[in-house]
Amino acid sequence: MEEIKGYIHSVESFGSADGPGIRYIFFLRGCPMRCRYCHNPDTWASKNEPEVMTPKEAFDKAARYKTYWKDNGGITVSGGEAMLQPEFVTELFKLAKSKGINTCIDTSGQPFTREEPKFSIFKELVKYTDLFLLDIKEIDNEKHKKLTGCSNESILDFARYLSDEGKHMWIRYVLVPTVTDAEEDLVKLRAFLDTLKTVDRVEVLPYHTLGVFKWENLGLKYELEGVPTPTAEEISRAEDILGAVKR
Repeated sequence: MEEIKGYIHSVESFGSADGPGIRYIFFLRGCPMRCRYCHNPDTWASKNEPEVMTPKEAFDKAARYKTYWKDNGGITVSGGEAMLQPEFVTELFKLAKSKGINTCIDTSGQPFTREEPKFSIFKELVKYTDLFLLDIKEIDNEKHKKLTGCSNESILDFARYLSDEGKHMWIRYVLVPTVTDAEEDLVKLRAFLDTLKTVDRVEVLPYHTLGVFKWENLGLKYELEGVPTPTAEEISRAEDILGAVKR
């Protein structure tokens, strides 16, 4: 049997924004979506000169920082899209759970399916994951397609599945003026979140342009040029509608 390997874009040793406490974060390569505001387009390609690790190599690299995590830190896998490499993440998380380490995935949920054999693979991954940071880009499916190039149906189904399985979620929503800030959509998203039983936290992430230079370096046209960052009032309004934590 071929050894499982993970294709790593980069790591962060002392992350504090992707899960509770201090996190060791693996950013994996590959993503099925093409979000118009993506700040990591350099992660889209799945195997373009990546660092390759086995789950054991990745765990050993992260575990060196365990003393800094205290009681509420741990390992987060992000991307790109972490769930495009489910076998690698599952084996990494199995090692982490054997040592009592908290595990977290930052995901769009877009690869999720209830069709076999992939469904069984995702179920195994979910079993060893303590927390999901689920990015919901847009509740309106047509707007979601325009924004990301993909439907949101599998994402919303994944949220329902996690809720049914009793898995903890933090919902993340990127607020982009004139793109994802329509009040009717925010209200609709809030109504959807109210149907879920395991949402512990909702975060509104203000749109920013810090990754534009990456688009330029890759020779890609940045389609949201000229779109402003949201004002404090716009952020607060979205937080109120979504019941999000205040920044």
